[in-house]
Amino acid sequence: MAEEDDKPKRQRGAKKITKQRLKNIALYYLQRFETSSENLKSVLMRRVNDYAYQNPEWNRQEAVDWIEEIVTQFEGYGYVDDARFAEMKIKDYLAAGKSVRYIKGKLQLKGVDETTIDSLLEEQEYDEYASALRLAKKKRIGPFRADEESRKENRQKDLGTIVRAGFSYDVAQKILEEEMV
Repeated sequence: MAEEDDKPKRQRGAKKITKQRLKNIALYYLQRFETSSENLKSVLMRRVNDYAYQNPEWNRQEAVDWIEEIVTQFEGYGYVDDARFAEMKIKDYLAAGKSVRYIKGKLQLKGVDETTIDSLLEEQEYDEYASALRLAKKKRIGPFRADEESRKENRQKDLGTIVRAGFSYDVAQKILEEEMV
């Protein structure tokens, strides 16, 4: 029994990539997550790249064409909608106390174009001060620290945390000047 445990496990090769397999992978992913078209393309490309790495003689370009076709088809069906994805994420990020700068960066990483992001952000009621205060409460910094001495000792650290989260320096200072909440 112990001898069997010592043997290295053989890795299974990646399953052959076909158009139908890519479509199934995309559908399964979309059942679990809302996503942008660019993000779906990158998810499918990772699968293609894994298979191509194990099978160097395989023609990757055909799969890239399939991915484009599948994503376009899913956009037509309404399965993938960048605006819907961005709107959902913006609401989640705002509720979590994220800054506009943070939100824009995250959505651009997912492939949502800047004009869509800007138009959706304009529709939202955004209060930078309230969001920064939510962040401070969540992280227990600034006015949410346990005692006054701890607040004074960690002022610079707390200031840096709020500014790195994408809020302006002025808002960060206002938060730290708040009385114990």
